[in-house]
Amino acid sequence: MNTFERTPAGQASSVEAEMMAIGRAAREAARGLAIASTAQKNEALTHAALALRREADKILVANADDVAAAVAAGVTGSFLDRLKLDAGRIGGIAQALEEIAALADPVGSSIAEWERPNGLKISRVRTPLGVIGVIYESRPNVTADAGGLCLKAGNASILRTGSDAYRSASAIHACLVDGLRAAGLPEAAIQLVPTTDRAAVGFMLGGLNGAIDVIVPRGGKSLVERVQKEARVPVFAHLEGICHTYVDRGADIEMAVPLVVNAKMRRTSVCGSTECLLVDRGAHEDYLTPIVKALLDAGCEVRGDAVTQKVDGRVKAVTESDYGKEFLEPIIAVKTVDGVDEAIAHIAKYGSQHTDCIVTECNGTAERFIARVDSAIVLVNASTQFADGGEFGMGAEIGIATGRMHARGPVGVEQLTSFKYIVRGTGQIRPV
Repeated sequence: MNTFERTPAGQASSVEAEMMAIGRAAREAARGLAIASTAQKNEALTHAALALRREADKILVANADDVAAAVAAGVTGSFLDRLKLDAGRIGGIAQALEEIAALADPVGSSIAEWERPNGLKISRVRTPLGVIGVIYESRPNVTADAGGLCLKAGNASILRTGSDAYRSASAIHACLVDGLRAAGLPEAAIQLVPTTDRAAVGFMLGGLNGAIDVIVPRGGKSLVERVQKEARVPVFAHLEGICHTYVDRGADIEMAVPLVVNAKMRRTSVCGSTECLLVDRGAHEDYLTPIVKALLDAGCEVRGDAVTQKVDGRVKAVTESDYGKEFLEPIIAVKTVDGVDEAIAHIAKYGSQHTDCIVTECNGTAERFIARVDSAIVLVNASTQFADGGEFGMGAEIGIATGRMHARGPVGVEQLTSFKYIVRGTGQIRPV
């Protein structure tokens, strides 16, 4: 379901004026945020967390309306799971803001320092990016995560949620504004696009006349593809989370079974869910059967190659299109491979350079996997579900980036900064 299609020509003039005004307000707010104190930013975040808990009932009412409308429209599965809120999830959103507040403030921190022979002292210091546009679909929590992370890094943010989650996002955004107000920061520091008109996305991708410095898309493949194709500003994004777990012949099977089940089934709708299981053919009789049985017993549909189908009658035949597919459902593709090199080749062919894991007790094999798998996140003996900024100690994340420029992997507060050079002298002049 794509909530970000274009508005027909000739229907966007009022939206354009509104979006340009939002851009100007964000740019002005960014100037103030760049010099805001750590105490101010933390006060805004902690007060917003308090407001979320205080307004939880209102947020749940708004979310119930969103969910009811989505169900009526025929929405099911992972899309609906991401949309739904409950008291626990709201508490988690509030806690994430408090964790962001507890993080070290990256703005002004020194990345490197050195002195030249002529006495010049040079330092590379973190600075905010400026204005960050975040475009997302049915994920109400992104409203708080993105707004909070951008704020901590000294950036203004423009948030554009899909129409499916607009009521929920608006209720959460009101709590963020409450926090900004309490801390004496400009309310335009975190703006939610106040229209569900799809033309708003196009104007954001154009940069709002230079107001937006970077775009972060959070959503399905069609949204991310459009953003990457049409954006006129830099983009932090991943297209798909096609994650693999490879169980090597040197694995501890007692470890491997629960690890694989967790990697697939903890939450099937997240981008870090394992979509393809690779098992070393050299140990398949001992390893494949218990892993496949555990997945099936956990309610996962297993689509396997000929070897995998023989271990359990419930296994369905895999097709070529199942490899390289982001199911986001309790479905997994399984393939037996001839050792780590074939596993690496399979990941290179079908993966999305998001997150991939090896399960092995052999350090040499693990190091070979680490060196040759070119993904943003590579794990050894740990579930791919750890592909999350919070689990990395970043507080929260604005998304996972699989590109190679600036940010890669979880995008937290440090990744939402740039840097500048500060040079201190004592009157040095450069010789002719």
